[in-house]
Amino acid sequence: QVQLVESGGGLVQAGDSLRLSCTTSGRTFGTLTMGWFRQAPGKERDLVVAISQSGINTYYADSVKGRFTISRDNAKNTVYLQMSRLEQEDTAVYYCAASRTLGLVISPYNYNYWGQGTQVTVSS
Repeated sequence: QVQLVESGGGLVQAGDSLRLSCTTSGRTFGTLTMGWFRQAPGKERDLVVAISQSGINTYYADSVKGRFTISRDNAKNTVYLQMSRLEQEDTAVYYCAASRTLGLVISPYNYNYWGQGTQVTVSS
């Protein structure tokens, strides 16, 4: 079993930056593909970013390209989501997820473990 604990959410103004962290335990972190999803009220949970086990391959949703950066530190069992130039449309609960599947994983159905979520609210 893998446990994921997110931190770093909060209330910020449009244009600000925020960094989310997700620390895992229970399985070798380096064997997991990691992703960040978000879910706004009344909307589906969508993949925002993902990073492969090695960190070489990444995926970004079009809406966050150039503003968000995913990275991982396998020595610290932690994945980060650096968010810059935040917009009101980024307001959502952000979930960290881990997959045992090799390579980049896009579908939420292929993620095996989920964090409890952290709220990010961007005000105008």
